[in-house]
Amino acid sequence: MDDAARAKRNLIAQWAFDVKSLLLRFHLYLEDVDIQWLRGEQPDADLFRRLSFLEGSIERALVLSGAITALGTQLFGRYAEGAGLDKAGLNQVKKDADAISAYALSECLWYLSRQLPENHAIMVCLGEGLMPKAGETPEMGSNPQLGFGRIYARPRVAQWLEARVTRLINDSAYGWDAFYTELREKGLTIWGAAIDTLENTSRFARGADTGPLTVIHIFDQPLRIVRPYEGYMGNLFLPREVAETAADHSILLDFRTPRELVVKAIEMTYPAIQREHIHVWTLGGKSRVKRISALWDSWRAQGVHLVEDGWLLPNGMKAFTESGTYAPTYLVGTWTGPRGETHLFICDGYAASAEAVQAASLGPLLDLDASIVVFTSRFSLPLAREMGVMRLDPEAPDFARKLGRILGREARESDIRLYTQMIHEGQDADLPLDRAVIRVDDLFPEKNWDVLAISGYMKPDPYTNVPGVKEVDPGVYEVTVRATGRRGDMLVTFKLRLNDDMKESRLVFNPLLNRFMYGENYRDRAVRISDSGRIRNELQTLCTEALEHIAGGRIRVVFDKIPPEVISFPNQAILLDVLRWYKENHPIWFKWLEIQPPSAPR
Repeated sequence: MDDAARAKRNLIAQWAFDVKSLLLRFHLYLEDVDIQWLRGEQPDADLFRRLSFLEGSIERALVLSGAITALGTQLFGRYAEGAGLDKAGLNQVKKDADAISAYALSECLWYLSRQLPENHAIMVCLGEGLMPKAGETPEMGSNPQLGFGRIYARPRVAQWLEARVTRLINDSAYGWDAFYTELREKGLTIWGAAIDTLENTSRFARGADTGPLTVIHIFDQPLRIVRPYEGYMGNLFLPREVAETAADHSILLDFRTPRELVVKAIEMTYPAIQREHIHVWTLGGKSRVKRISALWDSWRAQGVHLVEDGWLLPNGMKAFTESGTYAPTYLVGTWTGPRGETHLFICDGYAASAEAVQAASLGPLLDLDASIVVFTSRFSLPLAREMGVMRLDPEAPDFARKLGRILGREARESDIRLYTQMIHEGQDADLPLDRAVIRVDDLFPEKNWDVLAISGYMKPDPYTNVPGVKEVDPGVYEVTVRATGRRGDMLVTFKLRLNDDMKESRLVFNPLLNRFMYGENYRDRAVRISDSGRIRNELQTLCTEALEHIAGGRIRVVFDKIPPEVISFPNQAILLDVLRWYKENHPIWFKWLEIQPPSAPR
């Protein structure tokens, strides 16, 4: 055996050893691992060197988690089944896809958490799914998700930490400083996470051939956020050298900077660039005309190119602008065109909070300058007005007058109630709303921080040219994950074989509660103590807005708060029977569970 073959065999063996628990959980066999370094490789690089602050085996388990989530979602997330359906049908497909992706990733995090040091935990600080997106309405409820307060750790650490998180949520007198002080006194280390288990869900549900991915950012400390939160955030991403050039000429570049000054800084940085070769990516579509058409107009007035749907990227793939604010961040920078001309790609506009923070935290890794402005969760105002709302003080005597000035009319009582609520949500989450512009550093308790950014791709991604899930042999799939850290950037392509047929594998990747709602007999199956943890976990994923976290680590399921768009009334009836049966027959294992049934017959 030559040296290359021996090294490859050792590589596969090391990965298989480090991720054994995940492979066993999802009934997978690791046939091959291929690593392509995009940044940071040295001629004599150790095959197993780390990208981030994480210990190597945990880092590899997280990378595989991105692959497992992508694989399970692509195979069992009802890909393309929403094409041609009405709004209600499409949103049900989207929620089913979100349920598969959130469940797969949650299970991965739970199993890999058994490898964590005894005084460590992973805590989800920001997640996607609380806020209705395009095509959704508030009554549709939150999507299945991994959101604030989800803890993955060894049991005793998890129990101690969950009690503090419950207090953060319920006790307004217990804030960040008290929480963080207790952590340090206890000697615990929390790795914070920002997670979007299925980015571009609508494209996935409709059957688009590019775009869907899962995004996991793991930080070496928790984000300074103390409540479940999701809103919108304006963001501008530029090469760092543009911001530095601007600073040298006494120009401050951030999201609030007039775009003509941004173009001026770009031209000072790249003197030979033509304005039509400055390509600005923003969200587009008719639904966003009221929100950001003024931003589009400001760029067009400078003679730059506003990226449109179908525009050919440098790799020959087509851009899309109806969703997907995270992946384009990887393309920010310059390239040389076929005639030697300089092109620049930048990102502007807004994103949901988790995506915005995830993308901003790529800044130090990709040498970008990223700035953020906090918006409301509705964002029904034009951008220039929206920027002023979240800095208002609802308790000030002149709040109504200032709000009316932003609205452009007298503020009605309904306006005052709505905007007061949204500002309080940001304040309660401890966002730095007093600042006109924030940087991602402002969201960390320590200014020095590290991150591992993981993207697992269900379908090919136009902005990074990474392929999606591909079946290479019957039951054998290639799945590619991009992993980015301060020490390097790599693509890892796994060849994974399903150990079961598709019917059995579907059960492996589906939440236990979903299986019961689809007709599996919960009364006759063997009950394990692990069912308690699985059901607790799945309730937090599937219907988080219907849960009340109460003293003693208990959770009350309030059925009146479960929208039928999330779980249909017939399935809610099954869920109620399931929970009652477990509570009655296994009261010790389910002592954490309280049930508040529907207040009226359905």
